[in-house]
Amino acid sequence: MTLDKQVASRQSDRGEAAQRQAPASQAALQQSDQDPATQRQATLRAEQREALCAATVRALTGDAALHYREGRLCRDLRPLPLHAPHLRTDPQQDDFASLRGAADGAALRLIHSDAALHSRLCPTDPVERLVFELLEQLRCETQTPPGMPGLVQNLRDRFEAWSRAFYRSGLAEDHLGILLYTVAQIAWSRLTGWPVLEQTEGLIEATRAAIVPVLGVSLAGLRRHRQEQGAFAVHALELARLVAEMIRSARAEALDDAQDDPQESDDKAPRTAFSLWFDVEDDEYKDMAVALTGKSRVLEASEQGYRAYTTRYDREISAGAQVRKALLSEFRERLDERVAAQGINVARLAHALKAALAIRQRDGWSFGEEHGRIDGRRLAQLVSSPAERRLFRLERNTLMADCVVGFLIDCSGSMKAHIEPVAIVVDILTRALDQAGVTTEVLGFTTGAWNGGRARLDWLAQGRPHHPGRLNEVSHLVFKDADRSWRRARADIAALFKADLFREGVDGEAVDWACVRLVARPEARRILIVISDGSPMDSATGQANDAFYLDNHLKAVVARHEASRDVEVLGLGVGLDLSPYYRRCLAVDLTVPPDMKLFAEIVGWIGGRGQAGRR
Repeated sequence: MTLDKQVASRQSDRGEAAQRQAPASQAALQQSDQDPATQRQATLRAEQREALCAATVRALTGDAALHYREGRLCRDLRPLPLHAPHLRTDPQQDDFASLRGAADGAALRLIHSDAALHSRLCPTDPVERLVFELLEQLRCETQTPPGMPGLVQNLRDRFEAWSRAFYRSGLAEDHLGILLYTVAQIAWSRLTGWPVLEQTEGLIEATRAAIVPVLGVSLAGLRRHRQEQGAFAVHALELARLVAEMIRSARAEALDDAQDDPQESDDKAPRTAFSLWFDVEDDEYKDMAVALTGKSRVLEASEQGYRAYTTRYDREISAGAQVRKALLSEFRERLDERVAAQGINVARLAHALKAALAIRQRDGWSFGEEHGRIDGRRLAQLVSSPAERRLFRLERNTLMADCVVGFLIDCSGSMKAHIEPVAIVVDILTRALDQAGVTTEVLGFTTGAWNGGRARLDWLAQGRPHHPGRLNEVSHLVFKDADRSWRRARADIAALFKADLFREGVDGEAVDWACVRLVARPEARRILIVISDGSPMDSATGQANDAFYLDNHLKAVVARHEASRDVEVLGLGVGLDLSPYYRRCLAVDLTVPPDMKLFAEIVGWIGGRGQAGRR
């Protein structure tokens, strides 16, 4: 009997179970109604908990360079490649025991796993690697120091919290999701000796009965060799291979059923289905260059701070209006072809974005319940019908994506080489966010001319006064404003292909402009994603002041908005690490076409700090 048929009897039960999602934690509900001061205090407490977890990891490992950054364990600002799914936490949402469990698990992985050996043994197949990474982490978590029962309990709390979250996310609704979830549960139980999560024991019963006879030998080998990484890896690789074969077999049957429906086949792809949760190859940081930075003596010595020599030539323009309609239509067709070639499942991406950005909000009451708060209007029924139990009411909650996401694209000359993949990424994300109910803006920034333009000519005419400040005419571009849907703005987004828009870049003023636009929006959470491939660069300004004048202004602008928490400013580096400017940054390689792995990475990055920046 195939895996599909063996678990078919559980499909209806799983559908009902998925609808009985547990309510959000009380802390999350309370936080949605807090005032800005209270929310800042909650964020500060989350940062303190994160600092305590980092101290725990340093104490266990003896490595003083370890610290947490945006929920990721880092060494000297570089995230460590710990891909086990239950190590990913949110300091704003998870309780301290769960955070400690993730920290303890990360420390044990660093202590008991040989990273070089693990890298050599790690399979290349995405599903096999997914399972192999999880098994190695679970092996390390069995190597707990004696006399530390609190650490053992923290590890159990963290894995069970992740299991409940996976179950509530709906990813266990189909046969592929339930298979991987079952493998995780039985491997964890076999290695640690703890029982599987009671809440989902009935859910995995049929699948467990189907796969244990196949995986039994490997599971026994895992437990027998959990003290030796090399010997353990032999059985872990075999188990990973067997699971991958089960999935390929199930996919083959699904493809036969789907016939010629390519969308259906994409839905069944395990990499698409699970990379959004498991982060199979998440944050595999290449050796990307770090943005060059330094101190601006001119800016530090200036009593006025940053200034512009003149703003009379600055413009805010609609990008679509700068392109002939016929040419804009050609650009849109070209972009549509590139997007279609990537085969991205936008609906699934929208679901992941909504899960990452949405928060639970009160949506009235559910009456006629058998538990909850007493409904005073139904007390008369108790008199007339003493056996009546439906006298209560419950608060009804719903997921709401009360959020606006702005994309600010660096339209400097060097970005022309990357604009096609950037346009694909922005277009797909904007469309998916639109489907998820999230408001979006697509903006850009450049200059009106090379080498200062009319602003520099005015400066020359005035006798070249020392340290004039910003010395160019900036152009702020609007590809899509927040009041237009993706469908109405899709043609204007294609104006990114207009080559003569790309000149030089004054990043700091552009970030400030984009943040002001977002702050004017009514949404509770505001996110700005700056997409750039380098440091701020305007030749006239650099020559008249110093090389780091614009650079230091960008740092100051980002720091100001982070301090005020009005907008979350994120830096998406195109082949460059933008960490000198943005506390939350992600470096991506766009020399290869963007795929679901990249979008999964971006989704996890955007939703990494769910409540940070709310006001």
